[in-house]
Amino acid sequence: MTNPAEVTSEETHKTQADPETTERFIAEKHIGERIRRLRLKKSMGLVELGKHTGLSASFLSQLETGRVVPTLRNLARIAMVFSKDLSYFFESEPTAMFRIHRQKDRVRLPQTGVEPPTYFFESLGYMVPDRHMDPYFAEFVPLAGAPEPKAHMHPGSEFLFVLEGELELRHGDQESTLEPGDSVYFDSGTPHSYQCTGKVPVKCIIVTMHQPPAAMPARAANAPATGRTIPPGVRAPGIDDKHTSNF
Repeated sequence: MTNPAEVTSEETHKTQADPETTERFIAEKHIGERIRRLRLKKSMGLVELGKHTGLSASFLSQLETGRVVPTLRNLARIAMVFSKDLSYFFESEPTAMFRIHRQKDRVRLPQTGVEPPTYFFESLGYMVPDRHMDPYFAEFVPLAGAPEPKAHMHPGSEFLFVLEGELELRHGDQESTLEPGDSVYFDSGTPHSYQCTGKVPVKCIIVTMHQPPAAMPARAANAPATGRTIPPGVRAPGIDDKHTSNF
């Protein structure tokens, strides 16, 4: 049973905290906001939380709005109510990722190692650090008498959506023709290649995922990986990685 006098003493002591320290502490750790989120998630009122912790509803209200700083003892009481460890209130909160890439800022780059290049690409995620996927805008150009494209492979998965034109995709032993509005999701650890089959350029959105599958499939017969292979754990390069790309 909590001693009311003890709680009152603690509450009075906390209101005497240095204002500057209090403001900085609350701003950095968002303790009041975290407590409020936990409480609302449980559909719990301030009075009910007060009954579980022995703290007054008025004090809890001031705590949630950042007007007082709790002692470790009071934080421990609150943490126990929500089955949280005390460290929950001191861990850094993840920062939400949000990056806008303006079309005017993108760089159009040619396919590397092939002359003339069969496609051009623009990275749509070059400003995102430690990204888990690489999105591209790609344009495959029609080339009369062009040799059959060489197959390549890299760990992970790939998604392609055709915006304009007609694209031939080879994936292992499979061959498919994709038209505007068509999309495909495939294991990029299997040799694959693309070719513009029409008279107009093919425009696509391509997204490569870096996580390799649990078991890499066997290499398809008659489709050697003659392009550059990206080692496991290394993301498919974008324009910030030596200005190359290998879908």
